[in-house]
Amino acid sequence: MEQEKRAWWKEAVIYQIYPRSFADSNGDGIGDLNGITEHLDYLAELGIDVIWLSPIYASPNDDNGYDISDYRAIMDDFGTMADFDRLLTEAHARHIRIVMDLVANHTSDEHPWFIESRKSKDNPYRDYYIWKDGKDGGAPNHWTSCFSGPAWQYDEQTGQYYLHCFSRKQPDLNWDNPKVRDEVFDLMDWWCQKGIDGFRMDVISMISKHPDFPDGPVHEDGYSDMFAYVCNGPHVHEYLQEMNRRVLSRYDLLTVGEAAGVTVEEAKKYANSEGTELGMVFHFEHTDGAANSEAVIGKWTKTPPKMPYVRKILNKWQMELEGKAWGSLYWDNHDQPRAVSRFGNDAPKWREKSAKMLATVLHMQKGTPYIYQGEEIGMTNTHFHSVADCADIEEKNAWQELVVQKKLVDGKTLLACFDTVARDNARTPMQWDDTEHAGFTAGTPWLAVNPNYKAINVKAALADKESVFYYYQQLIKLRHTYPIIVYGRFRPLLEGSEEIYAYARELDGQVLTMVANWTEREVPCALLGQLTGKELISNYAAHKNGCLQPYEARVFLTDEN
Repeated sequence: MEQEKRAWWKEAVIYQIYPRSFADSNGDGIGDLNGITEHLDYLAELGIDVIWLSPIYASPNDDNGYDISDYRAIMDDFGTMADFDRLLTEAHARHIRIVMDLVANHTSDEHPWFIESRKSKDNPYRDYYIWKDGKDGGAPNHWTSCFSGPAWQYDEQTGQYYLHCFSRKQPDLNWDNPKVRDEVFDLMDWWCQKGIDGFRMDVISMISKHPDFPDGPVHEDGYSDMFAYVCNGPHVHEYLQEMNRRVLSRYDLLTVGEAAGVTVEEAKKYANSEGTELGMVFHFEHTDGAANSEAVIGKWTKTPPKMPYVRKILNKWQMELEGKAWGSLYWDNHDQPRAVSRFGNDAPKWREKSAKMLATVLHMQKGTPYIYQGEEIGMTNTHFHSVADCADIEEKNAWQELVVQKKLVDGKTLLACFDTVARDNARTPMQWDDTEHAGFTAGTPWLAVNPNYKAINVKAALADKESVFYYYQQLIKLRHTYPIIVYGRFRPLLEGSEEIYAYARELDGQVLTMVANWTEREVPCALLGQLTGKELISNYAAHKNGCLQPYEARVFLTDEN
């Protein structure tokens, strides 16, 4: 097998920060840039290499910063550009790089481009966005947005509709207009000149739409799915190759694309080993609740994913990207519920064990691992007593449509679904200590702190040498020490097991083997008797011969020779 091309971002561990919920330095209840800077030593102790910042640009906050009104300014809630410059300098002083969130499929409707665009049909900025005439007395088609309701908004001033794949306050940019691409590439270059280290690209697979904007089959709710026509469109690779030539290739950057609707075959193009587009992409197959559990309606489910399904998906991506493209590894992020609650077991008896097990499964795979803030201390999902507990537009819209308007599901059931998969689960404030509001703020937090902060917090984790934090620290050190963890070829094991996730990695005559029990039962594992090499890590202090304890994970390194 040809030797994998080395790169710093392949060997790195990324830590995602959702600034609004990380640390509040001024007592207004909202996390900010200075709060991040104050905790850089904590992140350095953890051992991470890169911070990915969710959007910090100026925004009216219809979608918590993913609706941008000025790409070259900092949101007032988060501080100033001087605060960002200090964060960048202090992070680099600790050998931590900064990756920005690039949101360029859409802007805010308060962005100057859109304000101009909606003034008239012949405005120079009109073609910066996607405007269409209505059809049959309604919208151009029946597409539904990602946040419920129609994907088209009628604008009385010009008598046309504009496309918004997300909120109506997030109009989609028209990437087919070369002036739009010039604008985006210019702002990217502006941030690169400031010294940032890369971009995470929001829904980048959606920047090229089907030119005919066709309808899909219309469902009972009156809407049709748009994803077949807005994801992986006809010019998406052409535009990313242009981005690569004009910006990315001129800097030493980490680039990762959030690729809704991506298949393995498409990922091989986005993250090709020739480096003509992006470094890696995020796929969603293993986090698709509707696909691997019993969905109530749409994405909303009350049941956790089943391990054999998750294993099948992750193994598929490991095997099929081998030697062709680089992968990204994650359990949760700002759009996904807490890992230990969704994939593990957040009951007090098993929370730490299952959190460590999940971390082992992920960090020993091939690809660049991402840790979402709080994951490293085993933070869990929260509980929604009513829709009043929700801050996220997706949850509010779903409640309004599914419970209030169409009465497709009862409120108690949807709240249970929120407890399982709602985005606000990941956005509750970081739990720093056991003082009021978990040490996140001296004021009133913008979103309620998870009530379990008294037991689950950074202060307690740092005081306990067997905590989830120190386990993550060990995993990161192992990745930095053993090239096989980064570059080793992946080989699945025990694929027929309903309880055990196992695989091997192979490089230069060495074999690394990971075995993990995904259940709260003791499970026999014949493979253990064959593993006689050095044990690199385990989440149990003692083992029973031939068996894996509940949520036990073990990693061995042996020489083939």
